Amino acid sequence: VENVSGEVKYILYVKPWTQFFDLKGEKEIPRSYASSVQIRNCTLKCRQARYVIPAPDQYTLENVTLEKRRYKFSYNKKEDRVKPYKLEDPLVFADGGKVDSPDLWPVRRAEILEIFQREMYGRIPPASKVYPEVLERGTTLGGAAERIQVRMWFSPDKTGPKVDWLLVRPLRSVPSPVILALNFYGNHTVLPDEQVLMPDYPMEGDLMDRGAMNDTTRRSFFPVKEFIDRGYAFVTACYADVSPDPENPADEALAYTRIFDLWGARDELCTDQTTSLSAWAWALMRGADLIASLPELDASRILLTGSSRLGKAALLAGAYDQRFAVVAPNQTGGGGAPLSKRDFGETIASEINNFPHWFCRAYEKYAGAEQTMPFDQHLLLSCVAPRPLLIEGFNNPWFDTRGEFLSLKAASPVWEFLGVQGLPAVEWPDSYDTSAIGSVIGYVRRDGQHGLETPDWKWMLDFADRHFRP
Repeated sequence: VENVSGEVKYILYVKPWTQFFDLKGEKEIPRSYASSVQIRNCTLKCRQARYVIPAPDQYTLENVTLEKRRYKFSYNKKEDRVKPYKLEDPLVFADGGKVDSPDLWPVRRAEILEIFQREMYGRIPPASKVYPEVLERGTTLGGAAERIQVRMWFSPDKTGPKVDWLLVRPLRSVPSPVILALNFYGNHTVLPDEQVLMPDYPMEGDLMDRGAMNDTTRRSFFPVKEFIDRGYAFVTACYADVSPDPENPADEALAYTRIFDLWGARDELCTDQTTSLSAWAWALMRGADLIASLPELDASRILLTGSSRLGKAALLAGAYDQRFAVVAPNQTGGGGAPLSKRDFGETIASEINNFPHWFCRAYEKYAGAEQTMPFDQHLLLSCVAPRPLLIEGFNNPWFDTRGEFLSLKAASPVWEFLGVQGLPAVEWPDSYDTSAIGSVIGYVRRDGQHGLETPDWKWMLDFADRHFRP
């Protein structure tokens, strides 16, 4: 099929037969087969590109490609079209039993985290023994800070996958609190220093420039000098060191390289295998391991952040690993902080069609069927409790920042149940209104463009200061 334009609900729609069968004496349903299906050069507006319900006992579908396509996903961006939905109570177990004592919260938290691994993000691999190798040290930012480059190996013979970390810390005698984040374009974009290693794999366009992400005139940046001036160290690695992020969904297999070599061959029939998002979250946890090994850094004061897909990864890591003292994801979009059942903005269908490597196969069954989910993102947020959590959004309907606020509001009772202050009792705040930033959890949004900008960093650092400063 090629050279088609127009509007459709689904481009590829396959479902098993679910009505009554008369098998005429046969013991099994006859299998159907389809292969070598190509859909190319199509310009389509759709609700969902692929809606394929697995049924290996009924059919085999192989070698389906959607090539050179231009798809625009339709989605709801009007509040009056949001239909009623029901959210699970984070303080009620899946079997209906109530969490009636704070002592039971760790049990419920473990149940929630298992649901997200099994149904959405895939398995987060266990911690690996790490073998850090300091490659280079020097001063930076005009002598105001020390630069340390560490190559993290996962085998004692220093072969196989690796992650290169860049650390920038204030020149001080006491251990520094730390900002930890993955970066998109390589460590060399964080500082202009010639000594910072370039990636040994291709990166995008002009963002190969040294110091590009340190430029505060860009729409998204890391103000490293401000971090140092405020007494924070900054620790970062490029997310592509962990899992490449192919732009074309047809290149999904590329995502499962590099760090995935640690975990052996993939089983394509498994529905909860490790994904790029769970691998990026795993890498942030290894960043916490590195911080704990360095006496110059204070591992009890880590501010974990990231924007967009890396905001999702930061939220996931922060929910699973309680070593992160403050969690502050920025503009996570669908599959991050916003509620999926709200049917506003990005949908599960667009998430799994645009980025199949971010989510496990089990998640596909909820595309177009969000109301059947036995969970939603407020449960993931609740797993950060009772630690501080700040959700930062911006006003693009695709990202549903009101859904982020409602998600945090639905999670807030867990903080209160555990004896700390929940979300301030305010309505959805206006842009730049900080009244919903409480002492322990908070929400704030802004206008402008997607990414970490000056207001985001100010809100985040001010929030962390409340918990890290005596």
